[in-house]
Amino acid sequence: MTFDQLRHLCLSLPEAEERETWGEATFRIRDRIFAMGSPDGEFVSVKASLDDQSGLIAMDPKTFAPSAYTGRFGWVRVRLAGVGSELGLRLVTNAWERTAPRRLVADFERANATVRQKARR
Repeated sequence: MTFDQLRHLCLSLPEAEERETWGEATFRIRDRIFAMGSPDGEFVSVKASLDDQSGLIAMDPKTFAPSAYTGRFGWVRVRLAGVGSELGLRLVTNAWERTAPRRLVADFERANATVRQKARR
């Protein structure tokens, strides 16, 4: 996965926006950060639970590590080259869902369930 692909995934989520902070691109929902990284870097950080963080690190320690400073809260440092598009989508969506207001997440999940039902027909 490239940073541009990650950017596209982040910005495709409802109400997500990009803002430069601390010299990096931060992806936010209502001023709360759910992912961040440098467009020139090979790593990004995404919000996760502590359980998800430990599972990702156990699954692939070359790709995943606790983020500096925020790792104690579950944030994960992700080596972009080690992530495919499907896993990248899951990581970004989960980070967004952990950050977005509950009503917005419920609306998003309801819309996705409808799309999946139509695709199965």
